[in-house]
Amino acid sequence: MSWLLEDTLRRAIVEAVAVGVLTGLVGVHVVLRRLSFFTMSMSHATFPGVVAASLLGVNIYLGGVLAGLLAAAAVAGLSRARGQEATAATGVILSAGFALGVGLVATQNGFSRDLSSFLVGSILTVSTRDLIATMAVLALVATALLLGGRRLAYVGFDPAGARAAGHPTWLIDLGLLVLVELVVVAVVPAVGTILALALIVAPAAAARAWTDRLAPMTALAVAFGVGSAAAGLWLSWYAEVAAGGSISLAATGVLLVSLAATSLRDRLRAARPAAA
Repeated sequence: MSWLLEDTLRRAIVEAVAVGVLTGLVGVHVVLRRLSFFTMSMSHATFPGVVAASLLGVNIYLGGVLAGLLAAAAVAGLSRARGQEATAATGVILSAGFALGVGLVATQNGFSRDLSSFLVGSILTVSTRDLIATMAVLALVATALLLGGRRLAYVGFDPAGARAAGHPTWLIDLGLLVLVELVVVAVVPAVGTILALALIVAPAAAARAWTDRLAPMTALAVAFGVGSAAAGLWLSWYAEVAAGGSISLAATGVLLVSLAATSLRDRLRAARPAAA
């Protein structure tokens, strides 16, 4: 049985590193564009699609992506109808999507372990197919950001200027939202739909506390993401607690430590001229 445990842990480690890199890359743009609430909505709305796909025997990634895209379209439609605000519309979709997922799970003679694991993930049981899917999404996201990262940042920082310069801002925004949805679906086996937000946002927010430059911010976010995933996985294996929760708590801890450290650094810098 030792070879089986070693193989399981090896897959989990590779998945943790890949998920850390993936969430760090896209998380920077989520934080800079203030899309945290949208990402939370997508993570909740993805849940019923993943559950429905599992019940129907369809690929869960396909179900999750379709549910997320439908939720994004519904948010866009509701936010324009009858003067509804986008935040209110997003909140409605978030609650409705999650409720639908819970209802689908409940139809299977209560909450089965396999279906409920979509909520919080199970990185120690990831399959080779899950690893391949994560790597494929990572390659796609990395390529997209490498080719269009500067344009994406330009649209985020100065949308009016980007439109005046002739950039298709709506298409770029749509592309970013699709990337976010793909990342949310890709991390479901590792951390689930509920805990995905923490790993996407926390490392990037921690990185932003240290620097305002995009390149070093991205590098830090990736490092924090990988470190959080690895630390959470180790804690889960050592203390025999849920891996998804451990990874999310590790990411939150990185954010809190970064905010405290940078706050102390700024206070010390501000106190130097006064002391002199």
